[in-house]
Amino acid sequence: MADADFSLYLTHSSEDESWQMVCTDAGRNVIPPGSPYPPHAEKHPENFQTVCVGRRINEYQMVYIPAGRGSLEMDGQGYKIEAGSLFLLFPEVRHAYQPDPETGWTEFWVGFRGPQVDAFLANGIISPNKPLYQPGHQSKLISGFLTIFEQVKLQSPLYQFRACAEVVRLLAETLSLERLSAQPTRSQKIVEQAKVFIEENISTAFDLERLAAEARLSVPSLNEVFKSYTGMTPYQYCIHTKINRAKEILASGETSVKSISLQLGFDDPYYFSRLFKKKTGVSPSQWIGDGGQV
Repeated sequence: MADADFSLYLTHSSEDESWQMVCTDAGRNVIPPGSPYPPHAEKHPENFQTVCVGRRINEYQMVYIPAGRGSLEMDGQGYKIEAGSLFLLFPEVRHAYQPDPETGWTEFWVGFRGPQVDAFLANGIISPNKPLYQPGHQSKLISGFLTIFEQVKLQSPLYQFRACAEVVRLLAETLSLERLSAQPTRSQKIVEQAKVFIEENISTAFDLERLAAEARLSVPSLNEVFKSYTGMTPYQYCIHTKINRAKEILASGETSVKSISLQLGFDDPYYFSRLFKKKTGVSPSQWIGDGGQV
């Protein structure tokens, strides 16, 4: 991480503005438990000093809390900030935040503004209604902030453009992590729907392409999602389901392997019998005793 606390308020040129986005400020603070907040208040512009009680600023800010906890209030809505939280602040939207006095926190922040970010807001990519994200302790996010800090400290040629590019990358990384965190729910829905389809069509031959079409996925994508969630491909799950259903039919008193195989979508009873033995270790006839017949 950075070696010491710092904050910088940045200038920019008309050339910088031509990139449609500029960085306005950046910094890092480690707030020990029980410390006053904001630290070094005299180093900040007056409207930035009221962060605890409520303020409005004329820029966007991205604030990452890799350690500690605290609270955020935005437009009357309260949020709990845990270690690994990242939140966005919006121009002229009233907000207040501070660390918990019992834990303190570590904060990284960068301020920015421009038409490019305004377009993100207008298109719903970011919104004051969704200011808080929970990416966790991510080395990519820490590395991104450190890259910004290095750029704004050195202020080498085109540092504004480089820093802004990193801000966009950080935003993309955060939104990507948020999307990935929702994937298990989406995967579960896809898998559960596929399972229902398989069970409802257990009396027919397995049709992977039709199943993928029902799920609105390509065959490779369906295989990947299903296996990542269940440990089996859809075909393996289908066979597993058919064998279990065969056991139930056998237990009910049905002894004709041919009849059972047809009920489960197998045209060849001999193939079904071999598959049953491969999966259970015994043939259908052995499963129910000597009464079974092909």
